[in-house]
Amino acid sequence: MSSVSIRTLDDAADAAWDRFVGDCAEASFFHRAGWRRVLENGVGHRANFLYAERDGSIEGVLPLGHVRSRLFGNALISAPFSVYGGVAALTEEARGALTAEAVRLAEKLGVDYLEMRNRKPANPGWPSKDLYVTFRKEIDPDPEKNLLAIPRKQRAMVRKGIKAGLQGVIDKGVDRFFHAYSSSVRNLGTPVFPKRLFMTLKQEFGDACEVLTVEREGRVVASVMSFYFRDEVLPYYGGGTDEARDVKGNDFMYWDLMRRAAERGLHWFDYGRSKVGTGSYSFKKNWGFEPQPLAYEFHLVKAKDLPDVNPLNPKYRLFIEVWKRLPLGVSQRLGPLIAKNLG
Repeated sequence: MSSVSIRTLDDAADAAWDRFVGDCAEASFFHRAGWRRVLENGVGHRANFLYAERDGSIEGVLPLGHVRSRLFGNALISAPFSVYGGVAALTEEARGALTAEAVRLAEKLGVDYLEMRNRKPANPGWPSKDLYVTFRKEIDPDPEKNLLAIPRKQRAMVRKGIKAGLQGVIDKGVDRFFHAYSSSVRNLGTPVFPKRLFMTLKQEFGDACEVLTVEREGRVVASVMSFYFRDEVLPYYGGGTDEARDVKGNDFMYWDLMRRAAERGLHWFDYGRSKVGTGSYSFKKNWGFEPQPLAYEFHLVKAKDLPDVNPLNPKYRLFIEVWKRLPLGVSQRLGPLIAKNLG
């Protein structure tokens, strides 16, 4: 049998790459080929998507993005703007060859570090961080059973949203979503991603990228952009306006998404990652989801220590407090210049 060869993804290999991702148990939505164009066209970062091939068949894939920033450093990440990444492979030979090529590329580019966002440990001996967990839960085909499975206090929040007359609507565009999302992240003291990123996601993934907007008497209350992959839904970017707090708009929104997913025959609701000890961590636990540790592993190149680019870092505290006070329009203009380099 011949050995595997490492190749770089181009448009001609997109279909074969996505067929592999669809069939490989280790792969996630964030391994899809379209993320290469999302990175390059949506946020302007160089993508290096590698695959291991043997006798014309793909045995493993590794999506990599090169994020360079004066503020946040120089990194090769699998994958930027994603919660899951790393090597997805059928054989250990493919896994080892892809990992070795990623290390070689990181050292050639002279980055600070290579980061692999694995669901499970994959590289013994590599330093890792236990900052993030993910929340995934199987859902029932019956929406009413899913509602009853939500702990009592959280279920009361959902019912309050229902009683407030909230309604969910599927939007074709991203304008209303961007308004709600940018309002929410500004209030948290976080720069918003470029609107171009969300437009590119919709363009690239079509029906697998859906925007659900919650209205009240025609007003936008909350909105979420979700991804669909195999038999799961991943609410990924979401937020609400000031009114959402009073009418429990975010609670209703996630319930409405779960209800729709169950009716579509999906089996898994993936709430995505959260940092341990944050508000979003507590919010997801209140829904009855149990945290599952993520194994983010690093190969240090120029860096001496593991990176600490997250809002919990005390050195960002003043910045966060100032950002919360910015007018929304100012935060929408300035935020993308910073957020596109957060990865």
